[in-house]
Amino acid sequence: MTPFPLIYSLSVYLLVFLIVISFWIITEVVGGIVIPRRKRGGNKFEEKNHGLNFSTWLGWEALLVLTIVLASFRLFIMPNAAYFAGIIFLLAGVSIRQWAVAVLGKYFSHVVGVQKDQKVVDIGPYRYVRHPSYTGILLIQIGIALSFQCWIAVPAAVISFGLAYGYRMLKEEKLLVESLGDGYRQYMDKTKRVIPFLI
Repeated sequence: MTPFPLIYSLSVYLLVFLIVISFWIITEVVGGIVIPRRKRGGNKFEEKNHGLNFSTWLGWEALLVLTIVLASFRLFIMPNAAYFAGIIFLLAGVSIRQWAVAVLGKYFSHVVGVQKDQKVVDIGPYRYVRHPSYTGILLIQIGIALSFQCWIAVPAAVISFGLAYGYRMLKEEKLLVESLGDGYRQYMDKTKRVIPFLI
């Protein structure tokens, strides 16, 4: 009989996973919400979300339910090494995302929008891709799938990301072109969206 994934044992494996996930959530709140808001001060942020947060939330929920259900029934289970790879992917994803958030500074927000004084940022991870914070999200989603040792959840994570965040990135880029003009168009010509040299 196929054994349960390591994460289902009440042991150090589950503890490590929960610590990493908790660390990620804390960085999202502190690094992604609190600090950017303080840096913005009284600057107006023009939100143009159009339900995009709901679509990304729906993608997350679908992925988590699929992964947990399949792993619970011990379907499509990979060797234990996948768990350790998943933790590495999670840590890499959180690191890249927070690097991107820190470089973007006051311009970062969880909603789609622009500020009056917004400029093109092309330093740090933005030298290589236009949406490095989403690169981090992709790695985090793959990391969760790997941590549950469910191989079918890995392509599901990629598809979920592509559908939810792909549409969001198109909307963001359209808004940034409208707001920043030729500067952002030139930046788009030099960079890929989420994976350097590829996509």
